[in-house]
Amino acid sequence: MDRFHLMGVFVAVAEEEGFAGAARRLKLSPPAATRAVAALEENLGVRLLNRTTRYVRVTEAGARYLDDARRILAAVAEAEEAAAGGNAEPRGLIRLTAPVLFGRLYVMPAVLDFLRQHPLVEVSAQLRDNVVNLMEEGLDAAVRIGHLPDSSLRAVRVGEVRRLVCASPDYLARHGAPEAPEDLLRHTVIASTAASASLEWKFGADGERRVRVRPRLTVSGNDVAIDAAQGGFGLIRVMSYQVAEALAAGKLERVLTAYESAPLPIHIVHAESRYGSTRMRRFIDYLAERLRADPRLTD
Repeated sequence: MDRFHLMGVFVAVAEEEGFAGAARRLKLSPPAATRAVAALEENLGVRLLNRTTRYVRVTEAGARYLDDARRILAAVAEAEEAAAGGNAEPRGLIRLTAPVLFGRLYVMPAVLDFLRQHPLVEVSAQLRDNVVNLMEEGLDAAVRIGHLPDSSLRAVRVGEVRRLVCASPDYLARHGAPEAPEDLLRHTVIASTAASASLEWKFGADGERRVRVRPRLTVSGNDVAIDAAQGGFGLIRVMSYQVAEALAAGKLERVLTAYESAPLPIHIVHAESRYGSTRMRRFIDYLAERLRADPRLTD
């Protein structure tokens, strides 16, 4: 069998952690996927996967080979696209990650429109709030909110947001608005562990003013916290993009605006590429244009 085909099957099995999932992704039968990996292991003379009835995991040698195989397959695909010319129709799989609520509200609508325009492209989107290593997870790009550490990744800035405190008009009518961060200690606070595990809220341009809040309600999702605040239960602190529509509709009101911290940048990050994949260039350009045009992401 073709060596690149064997590599592609192995990468799919390793990422899906199973032959059935890899077969579905590659439109193969499970036995064909199994034979491909067995042939690759025989050619290399090393075991790449540990198999049980419950799971499939890469071996230590398999993990090293997986990184190399991903790079080789990406380079081959990008070289072919470069040879075909910049006007070639983009094709292939894009693996993307983004924060859960941001991804649902802002990224996925753009992804769906991009897929409608480019029928040969596929997207695998992971919406998760934890920051992941693109290379280790086999991802092509990520949308990240906050200041970026130094890395080999390329970054395209697409907007900015703030952390803000807000409550419903009904709550503020009954309890009044806090005039300083310390007033939060006398108010009902709703906390979301998705936003931060810390109960120390920082205020001011440099975060120099700090208040350790005592929430009466703690939930695991920002959307649940926002619902509780809109229902008049208390004050929340979330990203501005998460409540942009509720603020515009008058369901929530912004408080403590004079004490808000500096805005946080939004970036699309992706790995440096030797050739520059047509699909990645087109996708990143498209997503960046969509996000930059959204007034909710300009603070």
